[in-house]
Parts: sequence; C-alpha cells; structure tokens
Amino acid sequence: MTLIKSISGIRGTIGGKTTENLTPLDIVKFAAAYGTWLASSSENKKVIIGRDGRMSGAMVSQLVANTLLALGWDVIDLGLSTTPTVEMAVQMQGAAGGIILTASHNPKEWNALKLLNHRGEFISAEEGQLILSIAEKEAFDFSAVDKLGSYQLDTTSLDQHIEKVLHYPLVDVAAIKKAQFKIVVDAVNSSGAIAVPALLKALGVKEVTVLNAEVNGKFAHNPEPLPEHLTALSNEVVKLNADLGIAVDPDVDRLCFVCEDGSMFGEEYTLVAVADYVLSKKKGNTVSNMSSTRALKDVTLKHGGLYFPSAVGEVNVVNKMKAVDAVIGGEGNGGIIVPDLHYGRDALIGIGLFLTHLAQQEKTIKQLRNTYPDYFISKNKIALQKETDVLQIFDKIKAKYKNQPINTEDGLKIEFDTDWVHLRTSNTEPIIRIYAESNFETTADNIAKRLMQDIGEMA
Repeated sequence: MTLIKSISGIRGTIGGKTTENLTPLDIVKFAAAYGTWLASSSENKKVIIGRDGRMSGAMVSQLVANTLLALGWDVIDLGLSTTPTVEMAVQMQGAAGGIILTASHNPKEWNALKLLNHRGEFISAEEGQLILSIAEKEAFDFSAVDKLGSYQLDTTSLDQHIEKVLHYPLVDVAAIKKAQFKIVVDAVNSSGAIAVPALLKALGVKEVTVLNAEVNGKFAHNPEPLPEHLTALSNEVVKLNADLGIAVDPDVDRLCFVCEDGSMFGEEYTLVAVADYVLSKKKGNTVSNMSSTRALKDVTLKHGGLYFPSAVGEVNVVNKMKAVDAVIGGEGNGGIIVPDLHYGRDALIGIGLFLTHLAQQEKTIKQLRNTYPDYFISKNKIALQKETDVLQIFDKIKAKYKNQPINTEDGLKIEFDTDWVHLRTSNTEPIIRIYAESNFETTADNIAKRLMQDIGEMA
C-alpha cells in the first residue's frame, strides 16, 4: 500500500497504517496543511471542494470539509463533481483555492487530495513543498469555536460549467444537433455518468447509451481509459450501430473516443483532432508533454503555428502554455486544455469541440482519424522496489546512449532518428514509465522492450 506526495497532490491507498497510506489521520493532516498555507496567502475565506464517485469519496470529503471548517474556512462543497468543474468553480465563485478529491485513473482503493490555487490551477512544486513542510511540522492553528467556518452544498456548478461549454465560441451546438449523433458513453461508475450525459443532452444529442452508469465507485473495469479496458464500450458501439463511443476517467479530465467500427480513435489523437479544429479557426501555438505523440507538432506546423514540448504533469503543461501563449494544449493521455476557458484538462470542452469538428467535417469518426498521420506509441511501466536508485539507473542509460540526442528536462528522452523513447518516474505511482514512438508499431514496441531490458539489467 502506498502514500505518494508529489506535484500531482497527496495520493494514496485507503486503509492500513498512517504515514504509509491515505488514512483518516493523513487526510486531516494534509488538509490542515493546505488550509494553513492558503490562509497565509489569502484573506479570502472561501474554498471549494468536490469529489469523484469512488467508494471512499464521501468519507474523505467529510474529513477534508470538517478540517477546513476547523481552520475557519467557508467550505463550498460541490459534492459529486468533475476535476474541471471544481477548477472552474474556484474562478467563478472567487474562492481562495480548492481541493479535488480524486485519484484520477487509479483503481478503487486509491484516493487523493489535488490542490488548487486561487486561479483554479494546480499549485506549483514549490508551493507543494511548503504544504508538505507544514504537514511535517504539524504547524496548524485551528480556529476558536466562534470563528469556525461555514459549510454550503452547491449543486449548480456543473450546470454552469456545461453552459460555458455551450457558449464557447468554437462549439457549434447547431451543427452537433443537426448531425444527430448516436453515442455510447462509458462512465466507469463515477462522475462521468452525471456530467457527460448532461452535456450531450444540452448539445442536442438525443440518442445516448451509458455503460457503467451507477455512481458507486465499484469500477466495472480498470478506470484508466486505455484500449484494453474499453472492450465493452467498443462492442456496444458496434452492436448499437452507434456513430462513436466516448470514454472518460473517474474525474472526467481525460477523454478518448471509439470509432463506429469499434476500433480506437486513440487517446493520443484526442488532442491532435481538437487542436486541428481549433487551429483551423484560431492561429497560434500548441503545447503537449514530451511523452505525447509528435502528430500534434505535425498538425501545428500545418496550420502555421509553433509546437513546444513540456515536462510531464498538468502544471508543467500549463506553465509552458502560458510562456508561449498557446491557444490549445494538453497531454497525450486524452487531456485537453483550452486556455481561454480555463487552464485545466477538461473532457467536457473536449467533447464539445470534438463533436463540432466531426459534425462540420461531415465524416465518420473513422474517416476523420484517417486524416491524421499514423504514429504508434508503446506505453509500458516497470514497478519499483522502495530501495531502487532511479537516478543511478538513468545515469547508466545516458552513458550507454551517449551518442543519441538526450533531453533530461523530465527523466530521459532519447531520440533515434525519427523515433523516440521517454523514461520517467511517475508522479502518481511507484513505477518507471517507458513510452516509445515510431511510424511502426513493432518498432515502438521493440524500442520500449530494449529500454526495459536495460533498466532490468542496470537495476
């Protein structure tokens, strides 16, 4: 069992011993540390919280809410919600910050506190270190009884989020409605079962079938929206003769599609397709993390823009987007960031833009996919033992491949002519991720296998 403190927040498994897992005591300690840090930088006493549909969500939410109340914060609780909705609610309600209670794509035993600043964006690594220091020292100062905070349940923020998607200038509701799409949604027993059908209805999509629609956190399959986990969705799209399938992760910040023949559009190509549409209407630059497909660079150059890679992690992508004034960006895991809506991965705006693109192209989703270059990314991971010295392993690999171009901004990225491999430790799991890309699937797999063998030998 695991407790991980990183740029992605405080994430761990429920149950077990304190300091080794995400136990109630750990939840209270880190919520108190966040509330204490937030108070040092803001006189505003309003803070937003919201959770996904996982089994521990209600318990974790109550612990966090009551801890913040004890620090004098006025808590606005969105209840079952999505990560992008909480991010937008911080902005819309002028809050000092927010906490999203979700372990994203991790299995049901996991949960996490993902921490936001007053802009509704993830806090920086430096701010995260300050919070961890406060937690370590338990430097909390709880409020006297007559200065406790107030609690309010808010059920309107998702509707406001959907309204902003509907009124986003590049979302063409009329075109989507006219297309009369028939769509199957895999909501993986979480918040997507509420948010995605509500959005599709608002967009004028009348034929919507929802799989795994009961919000009970007992995920019907591994919640990461990867092809091997979406076979039921793929089969249902074919069975119902639907136009496409939509899959999201438990907190609805990742998005991928299934074509009408049951094949995968490819989570890497979610951002590529949305960027292609946005750039056709609005010229500018793009950003994705360096583990994402180079197809985004191809599309960006086609439209006369510049492409910039960033380190992995949403906050890193956002920082690079701001630095280069990107008009669209995100991550190859299906995360779409539309900066003039908000700086956060958002499956709902992604759906609105993708369906607009599909409707205006008057193509099937398979035909649309065939307009983009075929690159293949082999995604792999190796579990780490606690005592593993990753830096030493990476130093040995750098020495072995010293004649190849190497980028060390985020782990190791090694280029082989037009192919590449990226090795990095995960922010959310005790693993090394190994991503390799090539024009040919077998080549990508072979590059990844070669590096995995190197890691095994050097460990």
